[in-house]
Amino acid sequence: MTAQAGVPTSATTQLDGRQEIGARIERLPVTRPVFWTRNVIGAATFFDGYTVIAIAYAMPVLVQQWSLNPQQTGLILSVGYLGQVFGAVLFGSLAERFGRLKILLCTILLFVSMDVACLFAWGALSMMLFRFVQGIGTGGEVPVASAYINEFISSKGRGRFFLLYEVMFLFGLVGAGLIGSVLVPRFGWQAMFVVGLIPAAILIPLRFFMKESPRWLAGRGRYVEADRIVSALERSAVASGHILVDPQPSVGAPTKSVTDWRELFQGIYRARTLTIWGMWFSSYLVANGIITWLPTLYHQTFNLPLETSLRYGLLTSVAGVVAAVACALLIDRVGRKRWYVVAFLLAPIPLALLALLGAGGATQVLVLAGLAYAIVQTITFSLYLYSSELYPTRLRAIGTGFGSAWLRLGSSAGPIVVGWIIASFGIQYVFGVFACVLLAGAAITALGGIETKGRALEELSP
Repeated sequence: MTAQAGVPTSATTQLDGRQEIGARIERLPVTRPVFWTRNVIGAATFFDGYTVIAIAYAMPVLVQQWSLNPQQTGLILSVGYLGQVFGAVLFGSLAERFGRLKILLCTILLFVSMDVACLFAWGALSMMLFRFVQGIGTGGEVPVASAYINEFISSKGRGRFFLLYEVMFLFGLVGAGLIGSVLVPRFGWQAMFVVGLIPAAILIPLRFFMKESPRWLAGRGRYVEADRIVSALERSAVASGHILVDPQPSVGAPTKSVTDWRELFQGIYRARTLTIWGMWFSSYLVANGIITWLPTLYHQTFNLPLETSLRYGLLTSVAGVVAAVACALLIDRVGRKRWYVVAFLLAPIPLALLALLGAGGATQVLVLAGLAYAIVQTITFSLYLYSSELYPTRLRAIGTGFGSAWLRLGSSAGPIVVGWIIASFGIQYVFGVFACVLLAGAAITALGGIETKGRALEELSP
């Protein structure tokens, strides 16, 4: 490539360098280094999912131990998501400036250290504080990780490859349910946070075996480093028996290299930004409003034993994982926009039934709320893929971070809304409100969404 002899200096050569790095990646199969990079980052994302939902399985015990009312319970469940708003915006911006890997390490260290702090919480206020700071770390990890993984893979099969990584977040939710149902009744709520310390021991050493995103390096003018990484991937592909065709730069190759967050609200990106924000907020308000409250509802409202309440919550998480895996395998064939619109329209049906039937029994809630949650989960877990496809490399981490900030706002609003509606009106009205929110999400997606399947990142976002 033109940058092999040294760093290019002219604007034309810089453009060619970024084009060529993207074109060379586009023709690569999934090599062994990329496969293992995805798995290492996936392990971090597993514990991110675990950390986010761990409090839900500790909550039935804390409600009794600390004599919490529904409003306090909702605030404790929500405050971590408020911290994630700041983390998503802050670390997304830092990742554009300092690189993906350095910022990923910072986010992991932050949410693990706050896991230790949560072990020593002595009441509602201290738990809120620790969960808020922990949320800053967990909020930064996933958007940066999603940008990083997307930048290593080509458009062919990108949806399946990326979403099979993103499923690790849902496995984290299920893992929290399994661990909670076994450990909390025997060892208390602190057991949930002890397990959350594992990523520090496993992931931090593995981080030093990974390479920086070559697309990010090229975007920063560091072509020699980007070339070195892509050349290693090419050698790995050839060693595996693949024959590489000549690079074909995309028609919509990038024309800028400087990150400016204001660009999110200019040109073609304005509509994309507003659409993805609406999708994040509506889907996560419902998904997290359901999953974080269910164990406590089963135990407090329907008077089920603690073990049964936690097991029912686990079943809902498992249903979400099954639906998400189906989405990962099919979304490249169905397409992003079509999948999202249909899911937004289907999920309100069981929620409306619950509202009409009065949500009168635990089994009724388990079946219908679980079905709605599973459908919505196919949207929530795949929006990181969609967000990363909507922005160019110079805006990918910050655009995904800003968008996922609305995820956090929706996630924090969900438990608060549930607590307020239950205390003021009754449980059945929760599900009616959630159905209306999802219908609004369907309208936003149908009007503003674009199709991205099978298109190179450089083609989608100049």
